[in-house]
Amino acid sequence: MPMRWSLLILLLCPCVALAQAPPTLPNTQPLELDAPLDVVMVQGINAFAEQEIGLSRDRRARHWNRDYTSPEAYAASIAANRERFRTIIGAVNPRAEAPRVLFDFGPTTTERRQRTPRYSRLRADVLPGVSVEFVDFARDPNAARMILIPDAEWAPEEVAMRLPAEAGRSRTARRIFDHGIGMFVPQLINRSDEHSGHPDIRFTNQPHREFLYRPAFELGRHLIGYEVQKIQTLVDLQISRGQGSGQADAPVVVWGIGEGGLLAMAAAAVDPRIDVCIVSGYFNEREGVWQEPIYRNVWRQLDEFGDADIASLIAPRRLIIEACAAPEVDGPPAPRDGRSGAAPGRIRTPDLAAVEREFDRAKVHFERLGVADRIQLIRAGDGRDPAGSDETIAAVLAAFNIDTPVVPPKEYQPPAVDERIVDLVQARQKRQIDELRDYTQRLLHVSDKARDKVWAKADRSSLEAWQQTQEPYRDFVYDELIGRIPYDLNAPNPRSRKVIDEPTHAGYEVVLDVFASEGGGEPVIAGGILLVPKDLKPGEARPCVVCQHGLEGTPMDTIVTDPNASGFGPYKGFSTQLVQRGFIVYAPQNPYRGQDEFRVIQRKSNPLGRSLFSYIVPQHQQTLNWLSTLPYVDRDRIGFYGLSYGGKTAMRVPPLLPPGAAGPGSPGYCLSICSADFNEWVLKNATTEDRYSYVFTGEYEIFEWNMGHVANYAELASLMTPRPFMVERGHDDGVAPDEWVAWEFAKVQRHYDKLGIGDRAEMEVFNGPHTINGQGTFDFLHRHLKWPATNPLDGI
Repeated sequence: MPMRWSLLILLLCPCVALAQAPPTLPNTQPLELDAPLDVVMVQGINAFAEQEIGLSRDRRARHWNRDYTSPEAYAASIAANRERFRTIIGAVNPRAEAPRVLFDFGPTTTERRQRTPRYSRLRADVLPGVSVEFVDFARDPNAARMILIPDAEWAPEEVAMRLPAEAGRSRTARRIFDHGIGMFVPQLINRSDEHSGHPDIRFTNQPHREFLYRPAFELGRHLIGYEVQKIQTLVDLQISRGQGSGQADAPVVVWGIGEGGLLAMAAAAVDPRIDVCIVSGYFNEREGVWQEPIYRNVWRQLDEFGDADIASLIAPRRLIIEACAAPEVDGPPAPRDGRSGAAPGRIRTPDLAAVEREFDRAKVHFERLGVADRIQLIRAGDGRDPAGSDETIAAVLAAFNIDTPVVPPKEYQPPAVDERIVDLVQARQKRQIDELRDYTQRLLHVSDKARDKVWAKADRSSLEAWQQTQEPYRDFVYDELIGRIPYDLNAPNPRSRKVIDEPTHAGYEVVLDVFASEGGGEPVIAGGILLVPKDLKPGEARPCVVCQHGLEGTPMDTIVTDPNASGFGPYKGFSTQLVQRGFIVYAPQNPYRGQDEFRVIQRKSNPLGRSLFSYIVPQHQQTLNWLSTLPYVDRDRIGFYGLSYGGKTAMRVPPLLPPGAAGPGSPGYCLSICSADFNEWVLKNATTEDRYSYVFTGEYEIFEWNMGHVANYAELASLMTPRPFMVERGHDDGVAPDEWVAWEFAKVQRHYDKLGIGDRAEMEVFNGPHTINGQGTFDFLHRHLKWPATNPLDGI
């Protein structure tokens, strides 16, 4: 029989094999899994992340060098910690030096009369275009004032008894008021979702706090920081008021309840002008923060700052912790009427025993400073009674040197509903949301200029100069954007089992160990499917293409070739197409599968300064290490090709894993292809004005701390230099418009051109949607991996 007919029969008849594939790969153990690979992987990373959170408490000491010999020495020794805390909460932009104070009279004669000696609505400048709006509430206009930060859901008018509400919302203010102390009560961003969206795009069920958190986080800002700066402006006003009224020695007292407790403690930690801080219904062991609403997610917080450490930033000033009921939150507003996409998260009253343990950790610092009496734990009943207990009121009176008995709480008599005040409160909430949203958008619009300054020391005068100056930026991106896990890789301990046996190739599911927590437990694993051509010659080493699936995908999605099969979709069996072209192909399982099961990995990791890609990068390094040991893989010709979330991987993994990244002679990716993902990524994540934005979707894990000021896709692609880089783009891909893609890629092409290697950067644009096209990209692979472009049917 002629050879061409034999080959045709082998290609068309699955029952005929070119060679008998063994059940496992050589030098591997048999693979046994009790669940699908993706499930085992995601569960393992979740367990690892929780172990690392548990270890973080003891590890925080490495960031501190407290000097307790004097208050001055102590302040100097924690100054750097204070600045780092200020940075991670995003309270970094200069505030107005002399904030204007304006009265908000309202539109009617009746509302003008609302300005009385007991009650005024005011606003003051904080940042350009951003104000703090608050109520000044006092029995006597000359009385001392404190700053009362209510829970986010409480309007100042409810606290000040201008509107009816649950009695608990005004209880603390009523008790303070009855003792002759006035207060500034600011409006916080609440947890409603009325304005969380865009009328021309869509609305979501995200709480307003989450809606503002998302774009701010991408730009190194945070709603916590914005509201702390508003509190600092109130401190400015209180100090100015005291100086103008002959009360310059009056203490600055800040009392926060619930969300307000978080903000009061953060404000006192960054602003030493606050003399007394009272925290009600918030102070706790913070290792469960990943279960709280996402707008409490702070990058690197638990790496350096538990609540006791934040308290140490307040020492030696006065700190009062009131263990009491927190305003509890079961989750975001319910999905409805097309509104969806909010992250899960709930707020519960802190367990009293946990509060006591964290208090004991904080008290150590006050004791060593010789001011143990300046930190106090007050238990409101069993820790679940309302804020504003007699003991806490007595502490406030003592702070103001008011020597009178504590007056028992009076019966609450709610005022009548005044719709005009309701309208004013609602308008003020929208105004406050709009101000912060617009401020963040202005930061977005100049973020490219900030990145240019950051990258200015990278020398583009020649290819040699670039290669000598880019390495600090690679480390910068890994450490500041991705988050490096400082564990050495384990021995890979490869396990395998045959899962595919086709005439042209065999496929093996493979699992590798990556690293384990020093706290014990099973190691994090990497895994995927290796496709090996059956026409390999003895001693032959071929190029390898790592083919990466997208969101909620599996390796098999990239392999199936039946258009009617589940998973074929946008992948078009590109792994199989490439192995049939003679490449070794490896299709990894990445851990972005399982909806909230994988998204909480980001929540558990961010507080330690880590992200989902903190696991994916070492998974790929271990994969490269193992692939390079296979005799039929040319370790110098391993390329990467990823679609969608796999394209996101193409922008974050190969740039950080060039050859030699893990040490001299270590394998790396020699090229990268980003399919159906490349665009103006910072804009996509932070804009509230375009329908392509992730601000409006359910991918709450997608946001990366301060990416807008670290690296966009052009900067990430530049770290591929001098290795080849390609973008595959369909005109109809809904990820982003062509204009965004072209804008960002133009920077990449210019970079390669200026270095004299313009032929190593390409973009193919085709008529089509979010899919593999497999034309220009296949040519790119053949050319740069130096493998002849042949069709499997050639010679038939």
